[in-house]
Amino acid sequence: MIQEWWNAFVQWFNSADGQRIVTGTILPFVAILAAGIIAATIARRSVKRLLAQQERRYAASQVAALIASGRKAAVWSSLSNQEQEHVDRQYSEAEVRVRLLPVVGAAEAADWSAHEVALMRKNSVSYSAQAEQDLVAYQDSLVAWQKRPRRMKKVFAEEIAAWSYISPSTDGALKETQQEWAAETTPLPRTKATAGPAKK
Repeated sequence: MIQEWWNAFVQWFNSADGQRIVTGTILPFVAILAAGIIAATIARRSVKRLLAQQERRYAASQVAALIASGRKAAVWSSLSNQEQEHVDRQYSEAEVRVRLLPVVGAAEAADWSAHEVALMRKNSVSYSAQAEQDLVAYQDSLVAWQKRPRRMKKVFAEEIAAWSYISPSTDGALKETQQEWAAETTPLPRTKATAGPAKK
């Protein structure tokens, strides 16, 4: 039975009617179907690549915003109150956007950044050299996180865990030292010279 069907199919396929249907209908349909599948695959990959590129650019812009806030933190003591409020608001917005990034270690990076920015603001009062060093390390770490998020996530997590073991007295001692330094370097107000006895 099967052999008879096969022979009939071969006979039809080799006939003029069979060749006309195969070349005029079946082959064009298969070609169109294959072309559609290939085009859909290419389009899907292109869209994924475009979305990934846009996500990287957005993440880079948010990291740049954190770095810009870090530069302001390094000179925090020299800013006016209005400038400090503006910079603080910008940093808060950038920190929130970083936390919402679909990138590994985004929350750790935001926590680490908040600590480093606060530290640079403190050091800007009296330790300008230290604040500059902290700024360089701050920039390098955030750039490294953007390139290797999984690796830097571990680094940030380790540093955050280490901060929890720091004694609160250390922070208090730092504040006292800064206040003493500021008091020593602040020039005393000049007193007006007392006038001598009036001449008669």
